[in-house]
Amino acid sequence: MGEGIAGDAGSAAFLPDRLPAYIDHTLLKPEAGAAAVERLCEEAAQFRFYSVCVNGVWVALCSRLLAGTGVKVSAVCGFPLGAAVTGVKAYEAEQAVAAGASEIDMVLPVGKLIDGDEAAVRDDIAAVVAAAGDGTIVKVIMETGLLTDSQKVTACRLAVEAGAHFVKTSTGFGPGGATVDDVRLLRANVPAGMGVKASGGIRDLDAALAMIAAGATRLGTSAGVAIMQGVAAAGGSGAGGAGAGGAGGY
Repeated sequence: MGEGIAGDAGSAAFLPDRLPAYIDHTLLKPEAGAAAVERLCEEAAQFRFYSVCVNGVWVALCSRLLAGTGVKVSAVCGFPLGAAVTGVKAYEAEQAVAAGASEIDMVLPVGKLIDGDEAAVRDDIAAVVAAAGDGTIVKVIMETGLLTDSQKVTACRLAVEAGAHFVKTSTGFGPGGATVDDVRLLRANVPAGMGVKASGGIRDLDAALAMIAAGATRLGTSAGVAIMQGVAAAGGSGAGGAGAGGAGGY
């Protein structure tokens, strides 16, 4: 799960076949409607991205549109604040899985983490992991722009203890986004088999390569199409053809 291509990240030669498997093609804007979600799915299928990442209301539509393509559906949970009651988060995750999501991107309770209430944070994550069920990947968003390095390290430990499968930098709606330093910090503080997802502000090929080189095993971005166009411009084949910039999100 934590395997990556960080050792190859200085070269674009490997990218056409391997980079799409890093990308969660993302659309989380509250104003997005069905047409934008359909375009997101079309782009994801065309470029063979790992998944689409959407709000829960769109999971069933994405699951239907992407059936047979190999593209998975990721759903956010407790998004973007992380401040919902734990039982509500667990139910949201359960409903998303029932609608076809195979991955859940949850926001941990940031205020509880900052307060130092480790048991509350651990229990919150564990409840979502349990509700999502066996076989469902759970990614824990910690909103790194609000945290000290020490708090980020604590969040990594609690995510591991709660049985999560990834730690993730940002929602894209908070202050800042993914940074190389944060990705390195997260990578150094979770087991080798655990994933690290960089999200927030990854809008071109250079940024994507930098995050992978730092240890990211997944990228959350609304600019997957632009990134793949960067691959083509660097001499890779890509899948080509969709509109620049993707469907929007973070």
